[in-house]
Amino acid sequence: TNAHNSNDLTSIAVSIPTQANNSHRSKNLNSNSDDASSRHTLVQTRSGESKRVERTSRKECYRLGRRKLLFEKRRKASDYALFFAMIGLLLMVLEQELTMAKVYDKNNWCSLLLKSFITLSTLILVAMIVFYHALEVKLFMIDNCLDDWRIAMTWQRVLQIGAEVSICAIHPIPGSITFNWTTHMSNKADNPSLMKTVPVYVDILLSLPMFFRLYLICRVMLLHSKLFTGLLCSSVNLITLRGDLDASSRSIGAFNRIKFNTRFVVKTLMTICPGTVLLVFILSLFIIASWILRACESNHDPKHHGNLLNSMWLIAVTFLAIGYGDIVPNTYCGRAICVVSGLTGVSCTATMVAVLARKLELTRAEKHVHNFMMDTQLTKRLKNAAANVLRETWLIYKYTKLVKVVNASKVRTHQRKFLQAIHRQVGLSKTMLFVLVVVSSLRKVKLDQRKLTDNVNAVSDIARLQSSVYDIVNQMLSNQTVLESKFHELDSRVLSLQSQIENLPNVMVSAVNEQNSRLWERLESRVQTQLNSIQQTLPTISVTCPQRQNTV
Repeated sequence: TNAHNSNDLTSIAVSIPTQANNSHRSKNLNSNSDDASSRHTLVQTRSGESKRVERTSRKECYRLGRRKLLFEKRRKASDYALFFAMIGLLLMVLEQELTMAKVYDKNNWCSLLLKSFITLSTLILVAMIVFYHALEVKLFMIDNCLDDWRIAMTWQRVLQIGAEVSICAIHPIPGSITFNWTTHMSNKADNPSLMKTVPVYVDILLSLPMFFRLYLICRVMLLHSKLFTGLLCSSVNLITLRGDLDASSRSIGAFNRIKFNTRFVVKTLMTICPGTVLLVFILSLFIIASWILRACESNHDPKHHGNLLNSMWLIAVTFLAIGYGDIVPNTYCGRAICVVSGLTGVSCTATMVAVLARKLELTRAEKHVHNFMMDTQLTKRLKNAAANVLRETWLIYKYTKLVKVVNASKVRTHQRKFLQAIHRQVGLSKTMLFVLVVVSSLRKVKLDQRKLTDNVNAVSDIARLQSSVYDIVNQMLSNQTVLESKFHELDSRVLSLQSQIENLPNVMVSAVNEQNSRLWERLESRVQTQLNSIQQTLPTISVTCPQRQNTV
């Protein structure tokens, strides 16, 4: 029975630690499998994210490269549009000049040939305008990640395209179509109320609006400006391209909320080279207005306006707001040109005055040098005036009090010099002269110094105030940075504390499991010890009970 019980105890003692070890091993295997699966999932997630990021970067590189190419195409389309616009304009001027010079009439083959070339250039110009706006729509789609081009077609864009196509499509058509033009002849001194009707070709009405094509110059200036274009290197094929703004210019413009448009480019040119811009604008306006005035007036008054120099004279006196009245326009077309020239002349004159005033103004460094020199001169004048007053006062006192015989001529001489020193030429007593020394001798110099200080305040004090404000703002920013760093540190500590509190149950569970494993190990060791002791006592039991030896 004891042996049977010992075997039962042995089996129980062996089964208990075996079950504990198996459960512990199963837990370890489960945890290892969970860790492996989580690691595999993490690796897959990271690889998926890396692939997604790589795919997105490739798409962005492709989009940026296509955007650069579209910018280059847009610039070339604008250049070609301006080229064909100027070709058509020059051919129109040539054809009108030959017609007004009576070289041929409108039915001649030369006129038909020139007008055909004008029509061809106009068709190409309209195609370039449409192509330019198509590129604009594509760029808008790329910038906003759009798939449908109709989203970009707003009513403002549609109106702009229609206006540009209408302006560029106007041109003199081949043929000789005339109409009767009646006007009041103001240049006829003998009969000022004379009404004159002449047949005029309709090409005049179709030729003058062609000068509106010159708006393309502003667009080309914008697209070729150094503020708008930059040398960009493509990351795909390493080809240097002229594209949109470089990153620095775009960042500066975005931070300061500045739009890089034609107005900004013109303002920049007026800041860099105002004289050149004004000169080119005035000369261009002068020549164009003179030719348009001659084209409008030559049919009715060829005596005065048949010569281009007379039209230039009329535009010049109107532009400068002089208006002699020796030559006046007859038609409403010529009068409108004169009104526009007068308004533009007033604006250009005001702008020229502002530019000259800015050119004649001293720079900041020159103002500092000038103020320093004036301050030095005033200080010297103050010292000289004080020394002269003291010297003449001492000499007057010497020749009146310290000598036995007073020399009146010397006293008068020194008094005269004393008065010259204090800038007064009236006879005063000695007491009044002393008061004058105190009150009036240095007043002028001090007043000049005060004026100089007031003038300096406009530049140096403002700069000093700006520097002090800048220092205060920097100090505030540094304090704010320190405070933000402390807040971030406090936030990180709170987050770490929260994470530790959240991990506390897991730590407690792991500690309990570890304690249980230790208890199981101790129990196993104790049971094994008891079994060993029982096995050692079994032979003694078999000796003392020989009758049950077989059973045992």
